[in-house]
Amino acid sequence: MSAPRVLGTGIDIVETERMRALLERWDARFKGRVFLPAEQAYCDDKAFPSRHYAGRFAVKEAVSKAFGTGIGPSLNWLDIEVVRDSGTGAPSVRMHGRAAETARGRGVADVLVSLSHTHNCAVAHALLLGRNDA
Repeated sequence: MSAPRVLGTGIDIVETERMRALLERWDARFKGRVFLPAEQAYCDDKAFPSRHYAGRFAVKEAVSKAFGTGIGPSLNWLDIEVVRDSGTGAPSVRMHGRAAETARGRGVADVLVSLSHTHNCAVAHALLLGRNDA
């Protein structure tokens, strides 16, 4: 059995007020371009949705930075889905479409994420793990 190796790391921070302003101005248009329906349902169900949208946005940015690509041809906003473990509440990501293809092509075995937020900011860290077959 081979030990995992780190393929990339990324971090992002998002101001909750900036996210609130984006949601207020663009609402469904912005949500539909960046967040999948399940992500929207989760955030919209919270007392302060902008905090949760900011957290999910930060996770997506952190993942794109860990890949070293940013959001673009290799990774699309909707290719990265932030999900929550129903037992622990811990965040994780599911890769779809081009993101899944990019991950497979780079030998990514797992993507670990950590997310935290306050009233003012959300911060996320992503770590790409691959298998060390050497």
